[in-house]
Amino acid sequence: MSAFKPDLTPPFDCALLDRLMEEKDFDVLLVSSKHNIQYLLGGYRFFMFDYMDATGLSRYLPILIYVRGRPDLAAYIGNPNEGYERDLDRLWPGNLMLKARGSTDAMHYCIETLVASGAKMSSIGAELGFLPADAFEVLRSNLPNATIADCVETLEALRAVKTGTELADLREASERVVDAMLATFSRIVPGQTKQDVVEILRREEVERGLLFEYCLITAGKSLNRAPSEQRLAAGDIISLDSGGNYRGYIGDLCRMGIVGEPSLELQDVLAEIDRIQKAARVPIRNGAIGGDIFSAVAPLMSKEREGRLSFVAHGMGLISHEAPRLLDDGPIPYPASHRSTPLESGMVLSIETTWQHPRLGFIKLEDTVAVTDEGCEAYGDVGRGWNRCGCEAGPFSR
Repeated sequence: MSAFKPDLTPPFDCALLDRLMEEKDFDVLLVSSKHNIQYLLGGYRFFMFDYMDATGLSRYLPILIYVRGRPDLAAYIGNPNEGYERDLDRLWPGNLMLKARGSTDAMHYCIETLVASGAKMSSIGAELGFLPADAFEVLRSNLPNATIADCVETLEALRAVKTGTELADLREASERVVDAMLATFSRIVPGQTKQDVVEILRREEVERGLLFEYCLITAGKSLNRAPSEQRLAAGDIISLDSGGNYRGYIGDLCRMGIVGEPSLELQDVLAEIDRIQKAARVPIRNGAIGGDIFSAVAPLMSKEREGRLSFVAHGMGLISHEAPRLLDDGPIPYPASHRSTPLESGMVLSIETTWQHPRLGFIKLEDTVAVTDEGCEAYGDVGRGWNRCGCEAGPFSR
């Protein structure tokens, strides 16, 4: 069953999206990733498949159709149970086709809807990394004369500058993650396993209204970041690098703890990491070139040290590595398309410095900062020193 709802305003910048599509010569976009569906639908995620997509012999595949310059032709292909969400008025597109039970029938309904609209579709943008092979084959075989190209970068560019609501969500995500980390450090005692600590953190994040995504954890002198049965001992250092999700937006930060008191050498090492982190913030402001961040830390990074020191800066928002993309030799492979372009107010960056020290262990700080007109604003910017484990965390200031 389809339903038509006229004159509804899309919750994103249509003019910007139209311009971005024109630059790539896209007539229409077929959006199928959960995060971009959420963005284009104004924060909506279907609760039934929020955790897992698999159903029967196929998978849940939502598809949002957007025709360049014609938001009135927008359509959403979804699951029949999303009719309940439609009844709650959570879906703005004028044409709702809520009949798809799997990936191939979703694409068939998508093509049927697109053809019925009469829209030009000689050039189609699709999220190729988020489109199952069987659905792509249906698209390719039914529209053999259309050019199909990846539109992930187009959608990233649309999301790069965050709205006030998005910035508030990212602040909440970051502050709640750090708050959960400080509470976790206060509950760590010798004899617990790394797995025990991750479970404590998971519960602390959930209690703060976050969806726990992951925790990379090291303990002692080990550089292994997987949760495990390794037991904590007096004097061990601990790194907690966790992603907690708030209303779809990721809080991704890293803080350090110690079971005992840090030596002078440990204090010096973390202070050196902190200097690099703060140096990276200095050039960040509206209009600054992305590469200036790396130029600012280069003198501090060039010093000879034991072990391996690395610095990364990347955009974040609905996902942990998104525009602006500043580094092409970092842990996630992508082109540094924005390294030589200006930063804009409302962009959000993660900056992280890691020291894999052969004698001391894994030591890292990761911070989240939002670009402003005059500089940058850090979210969750507490607990950046050595947090003593087993000590009650102080009040968390927002």
